Amino acid sequence: MANPSAVCNGHLHHHHQKQNNLLKSGIYKKNGITKGMKKNGISNGTLYKKTFIEHFEQAPMYVAVLTFLGFGVGTVFGYLRDFMRAWGLEKRNVAAEREQQKDFVPLYQDFENFYTRNLYMRIRDNWNRPICSVPGPQFDLMERVTDDYNWTFRFTGRTIKNVINMGSYNYLGFAETDVNALKTVTIELQKYGTGICSTRQEMGTLDKHVELEKLVAKFLGVEDAMVFGMGFATNSMNIPALVGKGCLILSDELNHTSLVLGARLSGATIRIFKHNNMQSLEKLLRDAIIYGQPRSRRAWRKIIILVEGIYSMEGSIVRLPEIVLLKKKYKAYLYLDEAHSIGAVGATGRGVVEYFGMSPDDVDVLMGTFTKSFGAAGGYIAGKKDLVDFLRTHSHSAVYATSMCPPVAEQIIRAMKCLMGLDGTTQGLQRVRQLGKNTRYFRRRLHEMGFIIYGNDDSPVVPLLLFMPGKIGAFARRMLKKNIGVVVVGFPATPITESRARFCVSAAHTREMLDTLLLFTGDQDMGVDLFKVLLSSIRLLKIHREL
Repeated sequence: MANPSAVCNGHLHHHHQKQNNLLKSGIYKKNGITKGMKKNGISNGTLYKKTFIEHFEQAPMYVAVLTFLGFGVGTVFGYLRDFMRAWGLEKRNVAAEREQQKDFVPLYQDFENFYTRNLYMRIRDNWNRPICSVPGPQFDLMERVTDDYNWTFRFTGRTIKNVINMGSYNYLGFAETDVNALKTVTIELQKYGTGICSTRQEMGTLDKHVELEKLVAKFLGVEDAMVFGMGFATNSMNIPALVGKGCLILSDELNHTSLVLGARLSGATIRIFKHNNMQSLEKLLRDAIIYGQPRSRRAWRKIIILVEGIYSMEGSIVRLPEIVLLKKKYKAYLYLDEAHSIGAVGATGRGVVEYFGMSPDDVDVLMGTFTKSFGAAGGYIAGKKDLVDFLRTHSHSAVYATSMCPPVAEQIIRAMKCLMGLDGTTQGLQRVRQLGKNTRYFRRRLHEMGFIIYGNDDSPVVPLLLFMPGKIGAFARRMLKKNIGVVVVGFPATPITESRARFCVSAAHTREMLDTLLLFTGDQDMGVDLFKVLLSSIRLLKIHREL
């Protein structure tokens, strides 16, 4: 449970911390043991217009020991079961090499496969659960059971109704089935159908795409924008068009896979800086300027910094003012992925740029997706007109990928107009404010209950640390019995000692739904408290003897 020690910039710290060299202009970091939180910036500072608070608390030592012990026991039993399978004492359910290929390098048998068949399979039932309704604040779930310890599943024909949805990225509640809300989408579906059957550069640019791109540019306050049919491909297919050999990419260590893949496909040199750590980033920038490219020592053609607005696994928010300061100081470019932050933060839902009170011109490449706050699909890249015009010609997604279908484009237009108030109502603004209220309430209550949660106080992504591998499956199963659907994540998607449940708060969640979740979450505190009670008892006995 909650430990008073805190961390700054992704590193564990004790009561004292060195002052940030970057912020010699009066901005300082205050880290201590006050409720295990860290404060960065000051309310009237030159960089931060309000206090920037994030939580990255350290688990008690015995929790880390028990976590490693749990993985150790699981690994030992995994090797024992592999031995039994090899000798025919247990049925082999996994793919095996053919006899003719025994002399080849094994295609399947590696440690990742070992982990999958012996550890992941034990908790596999917590993922890929089939949903049979709109992913709103509640959804319906198709019940399935297994007769062979999660190797296969069969459906019972029963539907689990009204499960509280704490896993979908439906931040503003636009994933809905209200007939009146979807009226314009229905009209566009009847007019255009569902498919485009062409790329943007051929016959796939429709008037709806032009309308959407103009609206996105107006919403973000930039010169131009281009939309794409897939959010993941917006990163992975456009970064290679912007940088290449002779360029340097500085990437946050916790960036999304789409950013990582795009960086690798570009052929540029990649260097990683510690999460949200400005000292680490500045050192890389300084070295890049001083030493240039390896061997030749020539200057880099481009230096581009890749960051996210809200990090989807940590719930932290990028330190945009500090990064922009560094970017300008060293004349680098900035690529900002606002997949989780656009619509979710900022006074009117315009993302972290608005959240920090900054100008869109401070960011060279603004990227975001429509899959979360807008309840649709696809993504966008926005910025200067020269940038967008370049991508219209050179983007792999524009050249080869099928265009966004018109009903989806209309759904985005509908949601964005609602946010901008162009529909004649204040419903969009009310949704943004409600999301903020729900987020702060939910985070505050979890802190009061003593749970360790990560991230920024204003982030709707709320990771709750479970630590031990056995708690991953147990937590998700027991919550589902209470009609609550949660997402649980463990190693290798997270560090080995930081398995977690990741809650996504929505404006559509009612206070009753959140209170129900909080009530049953408090009941799930399994295993760890037994040791806390034991340690407390020992301390009380010692005090008793001293008295």
